Amino acid sequence: MFLRVEAEVKPTEDPEKVRKALENIFTLENIRVVERGRYKLIVGESRNIVSLLKFYEIIRRRKILDSVRKVLLRGTVGSYISFKLNKQAAYVGVVSFVDSDQDSSLGPINVFIETKDPRQLIDWLAPKTSRGKPLWEKQMPRDI
Repeated sequence: MFLRVEAEVKPTEDPEKVRKALENIFTLENIRVVERGRYKLIVGESRNIVSLLKFYEIIRRRKILDSVRKVLLRGTVGSYISFKLNKQAAYVGVVSFVDSDQDSSLGPINVFIETKDPRQLIDWLAPKTSRGKPLWEKQMPRDI
């Protein structure tokens, strides 16, 4: 599994706050600032599924498994899963999805996951539910 998260740092933003937004949702092995002409991008990466544990715990605490599952399935193409998170919500430790860059005034956090088995990862992160309760709980996948 490979996780990459990135967020643009707007001119009015503190890069450390953008970094904190990423780290509130994911545990990243490598974080760097990339200069892209007139703007900066904070990029975080990890090759360890443990990097998704904060995300896993937040979506359970907020009881949004069905919504998360729908977004992850919709964002799956081949061995890739991608989605966008609201940067301001992430700064306070909340997972909130956005559909486009315009849905978040300061720009989104773009999340890209590459995995051998996207369905297995999604089944672990966000299982189907009935009346708000997961129909199953799977062990954290090891070799995906």
